[in-house]
Amino acid sequence: MKSILNKKSIERYSRQIVLKNIGPIGQKKIIKSKVLVIGAGGLGCPVIDYLSRAGVGNIGIIDHDKVDISNIHRQSMYDTKDIGKSKVIVLKKKIKLTNPLVKIKIYKERIEKHNIEKIFKSYDYIVDGSDNFKTKFLLNEYSLKCKKVLILGAISKMDGHIFTFDFKNKNEPCLKCFYQTEPSDGILNCEYEGILGPVAGTVGNIQAIEVLKKILNLKEQKNKKILIIDLLNLEFRKVEFNKKKNCLCKKY
Repeated sequence: MKSILNKKSIERYSRQIVLKNIGPIGQKKIIKSKVLVIGAGGLGCPVIDYLSRAGVGNIGIIDHDKVDISNIHRQSMYDTKDIGKSKVIVLKKKIKLTNPLVKIKIYKERIEKHNIEKIFKSYDYIVDGSDNFKTKFLLNEYSLKCKKVLILGAISKMDGHIFTFDFKNKNEPCLKCFYQTEPSDGILNCEYEGILGPVAGTVGNIQAIEVLKKILNLKEQKNKKILIIDLLNLEFRKVEFNKKKNCLCKKY
């Protein structure tokens, strides 16, 4: 980026700069931020789309998958011309058309124990858009270890869950404090359980808002809660939880 806030970027972000919680100082924080999104699917697409439009300066995207026709009903950044192409490559091109001021780094691979710390070093905020609990618990463990902010999302059928963790805070509980045992990945399997497309967009957009709130350090934000969304009945509720005895997070 040639300049943090020049005339063109002020015009681009004018509708959010006018917000009293953002202003020019907040916009500079957004531009300087570094966010890693794991998964470029139903959750990752809206997260990446709106963070890039908001002006997040550095976005990393990790996904090994290619676009499939079954993805298109809920993964809003793809169209039929993208079928068979690498998701991360498609997204990099489309984001550059949307906001050329954003720096995009893509990782055409899975996130695993052997590469996670190396990738995490370049980012302050981690966003989970994965579709399995093995990955979610891996992100939880290494976000704890590396003291990152982690925004987790999960979707199934017409339901969604959003967790916001700030592991720079020693009193913060973690994902394992909420789940006594690791849930079955069957509940996140869109092929078998099904998913209504806009549910993914709703949860992903809330995740993007949570990232921006953390970047801006908005005081009203509270952790130690999960937001549970039931879009069939249009019900939103928060469940508070605390650190669990003998949990992994006690070590850090």
